[in-house]
Amino acid sequence: MSSAPMPLRLSEFSTARETAWYAINVRSRSEWMVAEGLRAKGYDPFLPTYKSRRHWSDRIKVSELPLFSGYLFCQFDIQQRLPILKTPGVKSIVGSGRNPESIQRTEIEAIQNLVKSGLSYKPYPYVTVGQLVRVEQGSLCGLVGLIKVVKHETRLIISVSLLMRSVLVEIDRSWVEPLRSSAVFDTSILRRPLPEEGSPLRHN
Repeated sequence: MSSAPMPLRLSEFSTARETAWYAINVRSRSEWMVAEGLRAKGYDPFLPTYKSRRHWSDRIKVSELPLFSGYLFCQFDIQQRLPILKTPGVKSIVGSGRNPESIQRTEIEAIQNLVKSGLSYKPYPYVTVGQLVRVEQGSLCGLVGLIKVVKHETRLIISVSLLMRSVLVEIDRSWVEPLRSSAVFDTSILRRPLPEEGSPLRHN
């Protein structure tokens, strides 16, 4: 007598279907709880964080905070998104129009490399216009971003266009080379086509 077939694990489903990265909008201060809930279901969420230093009268308090407050990222098959949406703390999957929209893999890889780099970085207002450069040396070698000079010190700006959020990282000016002869470049042209008029950014 043959035994009943064993159910496929989530990882086996993932290899059978094409998966992409998505941004998940979560309730305030529940980023870690949601990440743990997704891991318990077999997913591998990405919750980038940064060190925040606050100066008190007698000491400096260092806290670890989400790099993109209210969001984390996860790679999954969008046709199988119900387990994601049912995870406690999850509000929605970020998208444009009526459908969730995936995040460019290069943007996710840039943030992952930044988190692993050991460099100092922090959230920054969303920026799309500036000098586009490629990092040619150091722990961020190969990364593309915008350059900004603050008090004679060089900063690299990396953005997640779907969230309209950016990250500022300290970097050695000698590490970067301009990608274009023009001094100013609008990175918004690198994004995929915008949704039709009348279809605003929505969470699904």
